[in-house]
Amino acid sequence: MKKLLILSTALSAVAFSASADLTVMSWGGAYGAAQTEAHVKPWSAATGNVAVMLDSDNPAQPIKAMVEAGNVTIDVASVEYADAIRLCDEGLLETIDIATLPAGSDGTAAADDFLPGAVTDCGVSTDIWANVYAYDNSKLTGTVPTLASDFFDLAAFPGKRGLRKGAKGNLEFALMGDGVAPADVYAMLATPEGLDRAFAKLDTIKDDVVWWEAGAQPPQLLADGEVVMTTAYNGRIFGAAIGEGKPFQIVWDGQVYENEMYVVPKGAPNKDMAMEFIAYATSTEGLRAQAMQISYGPARKSAMLEELVYKDGTTVMASHLPTAEANLTNALLSSFEFWVDKDAELNERFNAWLATN
Repeated sequence: MKKLLILSTALSAVAFSASADLTVMSWGGAYGAAQTEAHVKPWSAATGNVAVMLDSDNPAQPIKAMVEAGNVTIDVASVEYADAIRLCDEGLLETIDIATLPAGSDGTAAADDFLPGAVTDCGVSTDIWANVYAYDNSKLTGTVPTLASDFFDLAAFPGKRGLRKGAKGNLEFALMGDGVAPADVYAMLATPEGLDRAFAKLDTIKDDVVWWEAGAQPPQLLADGEVVMTTAYNGRIFGAAIGEGKPFQIVWDGQVYENEMYVVPKGAPNKDMAMEFIAYATSTEGLRAQAMQISYGPARKSAMLEELVYKDGTTVMASHLPTAEANLTNALLSSFEFWVDKDAELNERFNAWLATN
């Protein structure tokens, strides 16, 4: 077997990857580690091919730049659902034929085994993740937050808040924190009044926000006591709490969840191998393996076993997944249609809002 090479590197060193047999770009941290252990290493062991894992704060950005520059050095990337749709619409991704994906472990054809929307023209879901918020229960005792509205209540819960620096996720969460039902969020955000309401809600905590950009930052902000509570990717909080023993508690009320997608950039140097990797990684076994590494829900029906256990051998994963029934009480499925259409416009407004006092 050829030597397996797993690297985390700065994006400025991305060109190095051209010498490897297969290059996968993901989000780093606990998520990148989960995909490395569940997909990259097993695929390499099974095929004998070298594989390189590269980290990015948002893989969609370098993929777009590479394809447009005609200098693609990445074979597979893990991107958010709306980015997979947008990049596909822009002709920046290779198409993926669902017929090439393996049947489920029970023999169900891939087209019937994947959850609705989990396979698109250019992407295949690796998992279902959520934007949630969390707090350190060793520092916040007595009355604790349980609702989306509590995140915005500085009187009841004084202290700094952590928020991802961007419009997506924050606008939805702000409206739910202001009492808007999940079913009404996108209809409201499609109106000037709804947008004003979302930004007005964010205004109530703006002076107390610590902005984060990389998924590894929120757990560190909590651990360092820089914030009282912070939004975060649920798997990052799970990894810190269960994997590292941090006293962190997730609040599921107001979660915004969506599919994460494996895609192949247009002109990938190893396109056929990339397609084989995705088929392997998104099989029943591949999705189960990832769900045993990090608390993101598998996107195949055949992979959803109640007895899935974390890599520690004791923690049952079911209740820690965004898709658990109890965690969906006041939850919102992110609308890729909305963000494909509105991403540039709303991030421009968000950045202008951020720059004002």
